[in-house]
Amino acid sequence: MRRKIVHIEEEKCNGCGACATACHEGAIEIVNGKAKLIKDDYCDGLGDCLPHCPMDAIHIIEREAADYDEVAVKARMEAAQEQPKPFVCPGSMAKAIAHEDAPEVAAATKAASVSRLANWPVQIKLAPPQAPYFDGARLLIAADCTAYAYASFHEEFIKGHVTLIGCPKLDAIDYSEKLTEIIKANDIKSVTIVRMEVPCCGGLEYAAKTALQNSGKFLPWQVVTISIDGRILD
Repeated sequence: MRRKIVHIEEEKCNGCGACATACHEGAIEIVNGKAKLIKDDYCDGLGDCLPHCPMDAIHIIEREAADYDEVAVKARMEAAQEQPKPFVCPGSMAKAIAHEDAPEVAAATKAASVSRLANWPVQIKLAPPQAPYFDGARLLIAADCTAYAYASFHEEFIKGHVTLIGCPKLDAIDYSEKLTEIIKANDIKSVTIVRMEVPCCGGLEYAAKTALQNSGKFLPWQVVTISIDGRILD
């Protein structure tokens, strides 16, 4: 029969598992890092999973599909309660982070400084391009090591920015496609690239510059290089 059913765009899915958690029928599972509709007759087509997807990767379409089988779903859910639940990482869920101003927070926590991080996740690979915190953002694209090398990184770089981090040497990928998507899809106000002086960090700078070029947007941008001993070189 032809009916409404969930459709998952695998290329957009970041494997966060929010949809699988939201599906009351257990019709979605994470398989090889991607959300999958495991069986048509487990999906009621109502789309409870849609608003939970940070990547806008799930939609309701109309196609030929087996009818929703409530009896089979009930039996499956009862069986699932007897099995250990699969691990779904909550760490890649997009969220904005609000901080109260520094003096009061520092006094309350007896800390010398406070976090200026305004978004999560921060890894380029995990960041959902449609996350609302990107709209109107001053974007910071930083190499992983920079925050460890430069002592005042939060105050001088993260503060007032949406932060993305990565290491092209460890991840062994080209970030330019993901960064292009983020810049194209949002009203980014400026881009700051912070890298280490080591040669491998050139990959991050190249990816960011390529993304700016491929986005077709003319944005103010700058590159800051940090030395291994924690100084700003340029």
